[in-house]
Amino acid sequence: MSPITLILIALGLGLLGWLAGRAKAWSFASSDPALRPASRPIYHAWYVALWVVIPVLVFVVAWSVIAPQLVLQTVLTSPAADGLPVFGFERDAFLGEARAVALGQAPGVFNDEAEPLIVPFRDAFSYYNTIGILVTVLIAAAGGALAFLRLRPQFGARTRVERTVMMILLLASLVAILTTLGIFVSLVFETVRFFGMVSPIDFLFGTKWGPDTMGSPDAVDPSRYGAIPLFWGTIFIGAIIAMIVAIPLGLMSAIYLTQYADPKVRTWIKPLLELLAGVPTVVYGYFAALTLAPMIRDAAVAIGITSASTESALAAGIVMGVMIIPFVSSMADDSMAAVPGAMRDGSLAMGATKSETIRKVLFPAALPGIVAGIMLAVSRAIGETMIVVMAASPAANFTANPLEPMSTVTVQIVKLLTGEQSTDHPATLSAYALGFVLFMVTLALNFIALRVVKRFREAYE
Repeated sequence: MSPITLILIALGLGLLGWLAGRAKAWSFASSDPALRPASRPIYHAWYVALWVVIPVLVFVVAWSVIAPQLVLQTVLTSPAADGLPVFGFERDAFLGEARAVALGQAPGVFNDEAEPLIVPFRDAFSYYNTIGILVTVLIAAAGGALAFLRLRPQFGARTRVERTVMMILLLASLVAILTTLGIFVSLVFETVRFFGMVSPIDFLFGTKWGPDTMGSPDAVDPSRYGAIPLFWGTIFIGAIIAMIVAIPLGLMSAIYLTQYADPKVRTWIKPLLELLAGVPTVVYGYFAALTLAPMIRDAAVAIGITSASTESALAAGIVMGVMIIPFVSSMADDSMAAVPGAMRDGSLAMGATKSETIRKVLFPAALPGIVAGIMLAVSRAIGETMIVVMAASPAANFTANPLEPMSTVTVQIVKLLTGEQSTDHPATLSAYALGFVLFMVTLALNFIALRVVKRFREAYE
């Protein structure tokens, strides 16, 4: 039985507890109309419901981790598993096929060795599903009974419920922080392992990237792990070409929408512009690879540049710039719209033209929001993968020619972490080192944006 089913059972039992708690709370007032309970009946109801649902959810999380291992151990100790290999890929394949059939996820098995394991898997699933349901009901009943017996007219149910909700909100707010911390710790751990095999100097300042993924982990050639071509490709495509496209178009569209466009026109154009942010990146990649890249190659050949390739950094950068226009435009639009109208009216009253007012009053006042939007767009661009894979190249190339193929850090991370490779191989560990560098660069960009916003922020009444 899936954890979703157990959660639904818990919610159903929680609803019963909620109704029981409210009914008992109403009985306080009906038994003595002059008695005023310390909390409203709704808080008594939620107190019982929380005592039913929260312990069950904790059990479901733990059971979803423990139950599959118990099922596997039960199957492995059955007589049907005596003929399985002790270790190896075949053993896992047989078990996976039998498990899929037992769960109804596959019509049959491909290997005859997996056929005898289907019945033990079904019996184990049935046994442990029954245990899971029984324990869920027992925990819910125990928690609900404990909370129900505590209800009294002077019981502070409101304080208990609000305190519990505050703890839930605190845990929810810590999820992002703990996730980021976990990512950072894992990256640091694997990066330290990689730097134990390859010198940080060779990695950060080397100009040749070509890890030998099939070579022996003991025979590492540090000269093949120079990441400068990847760093340059990421900066050239995501922070130069894409920004040359996104910043002017984004700012000009924001100026037009806030200062020149008719309100009816704005109601149509702004949603259409922001719709670009919702287009899947694979669609942009197809457009770059099948339409824009051949056009750029043909145009280059027409003017005598015969070395132009179908895969080019220019095609990927242009499409990436179009993709992040909404990030620049929306932030600049909102920032300029937040500037008080009195500043614009005062500038116009002093004799300044509309363009002078935009350049010398609105734009400086909205600068923190504009810079924040640009930094957000840069962070989004340097983390893009699909467009570069389809329009640029998976091969690293250290060049300043935008018509040549080029790769980025994210593309190489995907390339190195896909496939059946050893997790202890330096080529695999180098992906974590690349991710760590990208993480630190993105963090630095966010820090710079925050400092700029604080430095130039204006408070308006």
